Order: sequence, then structure tokens, then C-alpha cells
Amino acid sequence: MSGIQIVGLLFLLINGGLFFGWLVQRMSGDRGGASLRMTRLLGMALVYEALLIGAVFMFLPFYWMIVTSFKDSETALTFPPVWTPSRNQYLYEDSEAGRDISVRLLGIQRSEGELVTAVPESAMDFRRVDTGEFSVTRETPDENAPRYQVDPTQLSQDIVMRIDGRNFMKAWYAPEAATRGSVNFGRYFWVSFFTGILSTAGTLLTSALAAFAFAKMSFPGKGLFFYIVLLTMMVPGQVLLIPNFLTLGTLGWLDTYLALIVPFLASVFTIFLMRQFFMTIPDDLWDAAQIDGTGRFRFLWQIVAPLSKPVFITAGIFLFLGNWNALLWPLIVTSSPEMRTLMVGLQTFNEEAGSEFELLMAASTMAVLPVVILFFLLQRFFIQGIARTGLK
Repeated sequence: MSGIQIVGLLFLLINGGLFFGWLVQRMSGDRGGASLRMTRLLGMALVYEALLIGAVFMFLPFYWMIVTSFKDSETALTFPPVWTPSRNQYLYEDSEAGRDISVRLLGIQRSEGELVTAVPESAMDFRRVDTGEFSVTRETPDENAPRYQVDPTQLSQDIVMRIDGRNFMKAWYAPEAATRGSVNFGRYFWVSFFTGILSTAGTLLTSALAAFAFAKMSFPGKGLFFYIVLLTMMVPGQVLLIPNFLTLGTLGWLDTYLALIVPFLASVFTIFLMRQFFMTIPDDLWDAAQIDGTGRFRFLWQIVAPLSKPVFITAGIFLFLGNWNALLWPLIVTSSPEMRTLMVGLQTFNEEAGSEFELLMAASTMAVLPVVILFFLLQRFFIQGIARTGLK
């Protein structure tokens, strides 16, 4: 019996038991507290089951991505699919050692009966290899490892469950051998982290100043200006691609860090989010600060900002995710491999890896994992910022 069938049977037994209990209460003529409690219990069970099923369907693609990143090329394409991190294992009967050893095939059998070179699995490791044109890091066998000439059809083959990080190493170093440039994912991560952090910090600074002005200061036309700022959210970002590109070209900023940072130093949504949060801070604090001789700028950074930590973290998560996942703009304004962000590098890797789905999933897992960790570390502040924004 498969795992899905077992889960389905458990759901059927739980719901059947609850429904049977509710039906017995109704047929016995009990209209009191016991029947009411049974009805509520049945309703709660159905609600939680629906939520659980929805959560499973939402988590399933993420689970499949992680599981596939540990498979080999054959297991990744196996149908029906294998739902555990598994790999194909070839066993060769070594007469000298008197036992079966796990081997790796170094070639593909192109005709029936053709022999293929195999080496022990333990002899494979990642090493620098000189290809003649350039040096790359590649999974290669030890030069002193024994070689076997085998017929793959005569080998014992089995699918074994094994967590092996080999695909992550292959995906990490694969761009070194790419024709589009010899840059690996380490550089992609650095560019994305560097530009994302600077852009997020700059946007939080400019948005806090604008939000404080709209929330706590009085000046002619404040409401009109605020609505005009909100109206800019209705302008599609694609409309601004060509004007921004021409502007950066005139300034000589194309293919530089400035092109990835400066255009994102303002965010209307962040201004709106902070403004709504700042409005929940009592004006009495400003009156007390004035008595102490505090100016508006000092009041913002020493009183308002510490009280607004949840909204700063919430806005920072949104901004960093936006920069981390950006693809179209970095693809347009950068041309050299050294300036690729992670998403651009992942897109390039997708074109070069082709049908190696296990490598694509490993690279995708590496790209998603940092932001998932960031969210789990800051989720408490994220929930506080969303829950308190707009409350007065």
C-alpha cells in the first residue's frame, strides 16, 4: 500500500468515525450539549483537513524540487516518479576483492554489446582539470583508481535512497565550462547579496523620510501629493524600461553596480506601508520630544524608527525579495558574466543545462534557500508589521 493510499485511509477513518458519532447523537434524539459538541468537532475536523490538503499542495512543488536535486539523471526522469532522494546504483562483481562494488560509468553504451569504462564510486571527486583552453572544476575519477571494461546491461542495477550533494557541486561549478563566461554561482550570489542589501537599505532610508513627512508633518497639498505618489503605482514597470535604460546609458552606468542599485532606491509601496504604520504612533511623543528640544530628523531616527522595527523588517523582506528575484531589469542592463545576478545566472544555466533536471533543481534550491532562511528568522517581525499596519 502506497503512502498516498495510507493517508487517504486515515482521513476516511477519522471522518467516518466523527460522522458516525454525530449521526448516532442525532438519531438518539439528543439535542443537548453532546450533540452540539460533536457537530462542532466534525466541522473543525473538516476545516483543518481542508487547510492541511491545501498546505500539502502548496508545499509539494518545493518538496519535489529538493528531492529531485538529490537524484541522478535517470532517477529524475523515472515514471512513475520516485518521491524520495534516490539514485541509480550500478554494482560490479570484483573477483579480486571478492565482493560487489558500486561503480560509475564514464561513458554511454551506443550499441549492443559495447563495453564502457567504469570506475569505483569512491574514486570520483571534484578536481581542477585543464581542458586545454581553460581550467575548470569537474567531477573526475582518481588517476590511480582501477578501470573496468563492462557491459552496462550485465551490471546489477538498483534504485537506492541516498542523500548526496553531488548535484549541488556540479551545478555550482558547471558555469565554469560554459561558453558564455567562466563565472560560477559564487559570483552570482555575491552580486545579488551586495546589490540587494545596498538597494534595500537605500530604499528604507528614502521611504522612511517620505513616509514620516506624509504621516507626521503638515504642509500645503500633502494629501494631493500623497495621492499622486500612490497613482504612480498604476504605471506598469515595463513602460519605464526604455527611458531608464537610455538614462543609465547616458550616465555611463550600464553593466555596473549602479545600474542594479540606483533605480530601486525608491518604492511607493514601501512609502505607503511605512506611512500607515507611522500614523499609529501617538502625536504626544512628538509633543514631548519638542519640549526636550528634539528636531524632526532626530525624532524620526531615535523615537519613531525604534518603535517601527516590525514595519522596517517587513518592508526590508519585501524589498530584498524583489531585488533577489529580479530578472528582467538585470538581464537588460548587464552584459558581462561578472555582473550577472543570481536569477540571470540561473536563467543562463537553464539554457546550458538543457534536460539535466537534477542540476536545474539543485541550482534552484540554492537560489531559494537563502530567502527561506531569511523569512523564518524574521517571520515574527514580518507578522507584527503586517498585523499592525493601518491600525490606530
